[in-house]
Amino acid sequence: MFTLSSTDLNTLLVLFFFPFVRILAWLRFDPLLGNRAFPMRARVVLAFVLTVAIAPVLPAAPQVALVSGEGLLVLLQQIAIGAVLGFTLRIAVAIVELVGQFLSMQMGLSFAMLFDPINGAQTPVISQFLVLTTTLMLFAFNGHHLVIAALAQSFVEVPVGSVIAASGFATVVHWGGTMFTTGLHIALPVTAALLATNLTIGMMSRAAPQLNIFAIGFPLTLGAGFLVLYFTLAYLPAQLDRIWLQAVEAGVSAMRGVGGQ
Repeated sequence: MFTLSSTDLNTLLVLFFFPFVRILAWLRFDPLLGNRAFPMRARVVLAFVLTVAIAPVLPAAPQVALVSGEGLLVLLQQIAIGAVLGFTLRIAVAIVELVGQFLSMQMGLSFAMLFDPINGAQTPVISQFLVLTTTLMLFAFNGHHLVIAALAQSFVEVPVGSVIAASGFATVVHWGGTMFTTGLHIALPVTAALLATNLTIGMMSRAAPQLNIFAIGFPLTLGAGFLVLYFTLAYLPAQLDRIWLQAVEAGVSAMRGVGGQ
């Protein structure tokens, strides 16, 4: 007769519970699956499916009791590790949102705001357009497979019972610091074109003061911004591909700074 002792049952629960918590924490902070539009039940089911698929090939889990101080500490560690993985991907989306905010301000569309039910805040139209483009690009080059592979790799780099060292968190902070430089680099063509347009409008107003600068300047700035944005869309996939790859590499690099094994 097949029986399970309390020790065997605890070992089985540890094998699945702690990976499940890490994956669920990652899904909570993931920019695509962690938003309000994705139901919580579906998130839990997806975390359970990924856990069942990944758990059998994971390294041996530590023999700790779930209902204990040590078990609570391991639980908090898994939440922190999953949050780090999700946060590195969220920074990639924040870069694109920053580009949209910057372009909207330069083009005079900062007042064209729509309520974003995902983030629960007012977001410029251009930001929403770029975020949707970024999401489609992620699935186009199978970036979701890379994200799942990085999640599975995290259990090898940081097994259950280990913690991320300070250098790992420093990697995440450094990746977040590149958000402004990367966003400015993507928005630079449109910014340069709008700067030239504003200089042209300024010279026109000096040469012909009777011109209504508000009636002429806004359509020219808006048209030039959309025209340059249209031509730069051909180069946007390569930039977005690089951003997603850097986000995944930042997450994996953060996992490699392991301490406390």
